[in-house]
Amino acid sequence: MRKKTIFSVLLGFIIFVLMLSCKTQNPVEENLTGFAKGADVSWLTEMESAGKKFYNSKGEQKECMDLLKSLGMNSIRLRVWVNPADGWCDKEDMMIKARRAKALKMRLMIDFHYSDVWADPGKQFKPAAWTSYSFEQLKEAVADHTVDVLQALKNENITPEWVQVGNETGNGMLWEIGKASVNMKNYAELNNAGYDAVKSIFPDAKVIVHIQEGQKNSLFRWIFDGLKNNGGKWDVIGMSLYPTKANWQQQNADLLNNVKDMISRYGKEVMICEVGMPWDQDITSKAFLSDLIKKAKSVENEKCLGVFYWEPQSYSQWKGYTLGAFDNSGKPTVALDSFME
Repeated sequence: MRKKTIFSVLLGFIIFVLMLSCKTQNPVEENLTGFAKGADVSWLTEMESAGKKFYNSKGEQKECMDLLKSLGMNSIRLRVWVNPADGWCDKEDMMIKARRAKALKMRLMIDFHYSDVWADPGKQFKPAAWTSYSFEQLKEAVADHTVDVLQALKNENITPEWVQVGNETGNGMLWEIGKASVNMKNYAELNNAGYDAVKSIFPDAKVIVHIQEGQKNSLFRWIFDGLKNNGGKWDVIGMSLYPTKANWQQQNADLLNNVKDMISRYGKEVMICEVGMPWDQDITSKAFLSDLIKKAKSVENEKCLGVFYWEPQSYSQWKGYTLGAFDNSGKPTVALDSFME
């Protein structure tokens, strides 16, 4: 067993015990239905292994997920890579965090990247072990990987409410063979391999197709028209939004219009899967988040399911990322107060 895994298991067990001893002290009532207020905290175990600690506004050290719950969050999002070189965000690492989310009775979203590394609009690399596969073998690999990960969750009675089949797949996944601008039909078939695999383990889980730049209606119409015309399947349309200080109001308005169009055009629900702004613009970030959550909740028939902040607990330029919502001392900024509203 890798040293990373041994350390993570021991650390996870210690934190799990601490959570069990204090979870009844959490002042926020559990909310396991309705509007999702969440965070992707996939870096958490790696940050802990590097000695990062987390504190409330009083300077008291807290377990990160429990701290986020006390700030109004009810959901956790976790990414999964196939075979990452350093082991972080593989199946085993994801399971450590999923157990902790379950112990806190938080809702769960699983985000499949179908890659060994980051999958996003600029890159959708095949896992190293899949590079020589034929198209049919790739579909089988997608299904097998999806089943393997979700079965591990099911074996421990952990049930994800949402599952993403791909991450920011605005131009498909598993390039080049699954690149949407090259072959939309291939992308739709790969997507469906993941969709069907999810349903085979968790029939009630809502499958999300997640696209970047939620304010760009033309991008969403292109990709979802393409999927629809090629038999693509999905339950929820996922969106990302990373505005700047200068344009957040317009982008929030554009995203809301896009949300309404997606619901009307495809008859599907929408989830805002990723948001973020610079941590040191916390006043602006709070205004942005408060307005976004308000707009999301205003959508008729509760068809906009929730808002997730991406890695809010990252601080001190962890991995070079500066769009978290904790300050350099490891305390949450006022931006996260939005989730209490």
